[in-house]
Amino acid sequence: MHIRTSNPASVSSKREHHVREHQQAARHKLSRYWCYLLLALIVLSFALIRVRLLNLPLERDEGEYAYAGQLILQGIPPYQLAYNMKLPGTYAAYALLMMVFGQSPAGIHLGLILINAATTVLIFFLAKRLFGSLAGIVSVASYALLSTSSSVLGFSAHATHFVILPAVGGLLLLLKALDTKRLPYFFASGVFLGLAFVMKQPGLFFSLFAGIYLLQSELRESRDWKSIAKRASAYGVGVVLPFALTCLILWCAGVFGNFWFWTFTYAREYGSIVSLHDGWHLLINTAAYVISPAWPIWVMALVGLSALFWSERGRTKARFVLEFLVFSFLAVCAGLYFRAHYFILLLPVISLLVGIAVVAAREKLSTRGALATVPLIVFGIALFVSIMRQSDFLFKLDPTSASRQLYAGNPFPEAPRIAEYIKSHTSPQDRIAVLGSEPEIFFYAHRQSVTPYIYTYELMEEQKFASEMQRNMINDIEQARPEYLVFVDVGTSWLVQPHSDTSILAWAKDYLAHNYEVVGVADIMLPETVYRWDAEAKQYQRRGRSVVEVFRRTQSSPVNAPPNLR
Repeated sequence: MHIRTSNPASVSSKREHHVREHQQAARHKLSRYWCYLLLALIVLSFALIRVRLLNLPLERDEGEYAYAGQLILQGIPPYQLAYNMKLPGTYAAYALLMMVFGQSPAGIHLGLILINAATTVLIFFLAKRLFGSLAGIVSVASYALLSTSSSVLGFSAHATHFVILPAVGGLLLLLKALDTKRLPYFFASGVFLGLAFVMKQPGLFFSLFAGIYLLQSELRESRDWKSIAKRASAYGVGVVLPFALTCLILWCAGVFGNFWFWTFTYAREYGSIVSLHDGWHLLINTAAYVISPAWPIWVMALVGLSALFWSERGRTKARFVLEFLVFSFLAVCAGLYFRAHYFILLLPVISLLVGIAVVAAREKLSTRGALATVPLIVFGIALFVSIMRQSDFLFKLDPTSASRQLYAGNPFPEAPRIAEYIKSHTSPQDRIAVLGSEPEIFFYAHRQSVTPYIYTYELMEEQKFASEMQRNMINDIEQARPEYLVFVDVGTSWLVQPHSDTSILAWAKDYLAHNYEVVGVADIMLPETVYRWDAEAKQYQRRGRSVVEVFRRTQSSPVNAPPNLR
């Protein structure tokens, strides 16, 4: 009788194989825990940096969003009492944040901390999916720093922050959809990228990028036109849905005409003002300003860009990253204005490139022993240098000083005190006027504007609607005869151009002289501002170039104002 027995060497080999698998799984699990711990540490660290400046005074874009959000919370739809060319997604986002955290700069900036943290986490998962956990951590640290930089006005809750969050989420869902081929993922990806557009028009470029990448990827795999059509349709319906719902809501609210004029008709005029020549110079100057504080990180991004061609891992995802870079840059280019905070739209892909640089360099040096740690050391030095170059702003300046460093003599620190005076001298039902582009005053005062024209620099633009807008604003003020009116004599609040129609300025001088008396003065003389109220304001002689004056209608003011300059 023959009895089969196991080979001792074979049994031993299997046992060793199982032990190695178990050890490898344990190391992978430990590595994953460390990865998530580092992610949490980075997010928490930069959140704490932001907390220090929660009370940073609102600048005028934030003031616009906050005022529009405040009106939404009062049941008043966008474009009824406040005109502007931006799509209303950020208004709704502000309303939601203020409903949760309160109607104050601190509440708004606390909401921004959560938006930034969520975006940072999504960038980690996007980079991890493309290039691994190490790239995810490097990308997260890069984005957290770059998006907090004063050079992109990162502490202010601009619409670009609200565009990036759903855009990155949509791209992550798209990659999942392409892997699984499941229609709900394609649809959800489209919804998120459609939300990015509703937040602000440049978000459309991320939707276009995702759509093009989807079609390219599908056509590379097969020519099953029916399946491709289904997936593309699911994505397209998702993209269109947020905008379609927005149009429906505004139509039902009775403001669709105003919405369409401001966000498309006027927006086209606004987008055609800057010439290619001027836009090029704006790009060069603003890019230099944006890059300067964290230039070592941007240099590493250039290395990452080159790694898409010389690194095996980089080449596998080169098409996605290169197209992401191109469309992110196009989003920054919208209108050719190249304002500093527009570059926030470029930061996710720049962060991915930094992650690629470190991972690709480590792979090249993987056979060189200790040299494989050099890329991480270089990144650590770049991160440290970039933080130290901004250390005063990040760790030392108080909110008012930080506002002055960012916005110089703009009346943002003065707006709360001016609004407090108006609030204490009016009732909640009273409406006020502000001649100047400072909608944050309405928000702080919790008072509605007598005119939907909450900006005046658009009235100074060399565009065909400017004079009509001036006449409309003048008529609104004359008809309402507000008890209090604020005149902002600050150049950046008007941005008068060489060929601007200045009729409203001439009208204001005459109208105020006949109907109002000055009761408040904020004379901005950096680094201090002189405030005078009531009787002292009447006697005060201005000394600074930038002054904000509060006027009260005189008792002798006639019901019918003097003829305006029409």
